[in-house]
Amino acid sequence: MAVPPRITLLAMLGVGLGIAYMSRRKRPKRPLLNKDTQICISLAKRPSNIGTRFHNYLYEELGIDFIYKACTTSDIKAAIGGVRALGLRGCSVSMPFKEAVIALVDEMDASALAIQSVNTIVNTGGTLRAYNTDYGAIVALIASHGLRSSESVAIRGSGGMAKAVGAAFRDAGFMKGTVIARNTTSGPALAAELGYVWTASVDGIAAEILVNVTPIGMAGSPEESEIAFRDDAIERARVIFDVVAFPSETPLVRRARAFGKALVTGAEVIALQAAKQFELYTGVQPTKEQVLRASVFSRSCP
Repeated sequence: MAVPPRITLLAMLGVGLGIAYMSRRKRPKRPLLNKDTQICISLAKRPSNIGTRFHNYLYEELGIDFIYKACTTSDIKAAIGGVRALGLRGCSVSMPFKEAVIALVDEMDASALAIQSVNTIVNTGGTLRAYNTDYGAIVALIASHGLRSSESVAIRGSGGMAKAVGAAFRDAGFMKGTVIARNTTSGPALAAELGYVWTASVDGIAAEILVNVTPIGMAGSPEESEIAFRDDAIERARVIFDVVAFPSETPLVRRARAFGKALVTGAEVIALQAAKQFELYTGVQPTKEQVLRASVFSRSCP
């Protein structure tokens, strides 16, 4: 007796779904959301999707029961209190909160204590410990790009990220430095801490390495179409370093590329620092290949 067509179709669908299910099970997959899923967040004035995609890509690839969500807040004290009260595993911290959270944590790792700037908070049983993974990322990039300590460096910015950048250059042996900052309090203070000189204006700047550590050129900022340094300074420099992570091709990067300058980009910074954050949150160290794939995925769409 012939099998009814609808039964044949159902059987075929069942087999197909079974094969698809089994093929998926061959790869480690993040478990479905459940009561034990660990939650990590980021706090920024202008949150982007980069960190969210980076971390969640690795959770999925490595089959880790975590989820990551970008957030913003107008009350940083309440937000950090929520991290503690709700048992969130981790919190990434971006501008303008990197210094404000210091008074809100229980412990400071040496990486954050040395520069009084925080970009990562790990919650272990209600104890909040602060780290700075920006510093290590900058140190690594100085070495990997062959930046020479005999060269002069000009750093534009005086906030929490600028502290990490300046400390990394200072600790790598760069003695000739300038801090460019309009803020007449934090600018001179950072310059004095680093042993560099301070100026409020980019006019007349001449350095072999130019570093932008401001929101100039950042997507969504009021200055997103502007360039952090003048053409004459870019032309005289050997290396242009823009820590702005999104877009990766900022106006400064485009101009520097047109001048044929060596480049260090914010995409490199965020990938290295996020990989270290991932390790602090999960206890798992991703491979270089996994970090690269996560970085590419994080920028695959707006």
